[in-house]
Amino acid sequence: MARDPETQRFAAQNRKARHDYFIQDTIEVGMMLLGTEVKSLRSGRASIGEAFAVEKDGELWLVNAFIPEYAASRFNHLPRRPRKLLVRKRELSRLLGLITREGMTLVPLAIYFNDRGIAKLQLGLAKGKRKVDKREAIKERDWQRDRARELRSRNR
Repeated sequence: MARDPETQRFAAQNRKARHDYFIQDTIEVGMMLLGTEVKSLRSGRASIGEAFAVEKDGELWLVNAFIPEYAASRFNHLPRRPRKLLVRKRELSRLLGLITREGMTLVPLAIYFNDRGIAKLQLGLAKGKRKVDKREAIKERDWQRDRARELRSRNR
């Protein structure tokens, strides 16, 4: 789903995921969160750099995502607790079929609040890059930047 970047309110992003993985597909899923987790996400201090999604008992779980404790509450949550992901059954069976193939994984790309103020997680269906692939991507990005710079200087 294409979203307007100005209305997007990111709580956390995993920018390194696009460097480490080939993202083949993305999906928006819901999360089961506690009230203090939502308040903490709104402050924007969460981290999903080391997080990943796993299948357990026919359900998807977000593991190792860090949502810090909310400062103004006594009844806080555990910062790295596993969080259940809310996915439609058809989508879940499709994803489970794809991740059982060799080398595929579900990587969280971003946590954001949608237009209604509900926290959503953008998951990417990904295949890991090798070191050679990462070098190629860096060369391609540098070449595109240099080419754009040359075109700008010629047009002046």
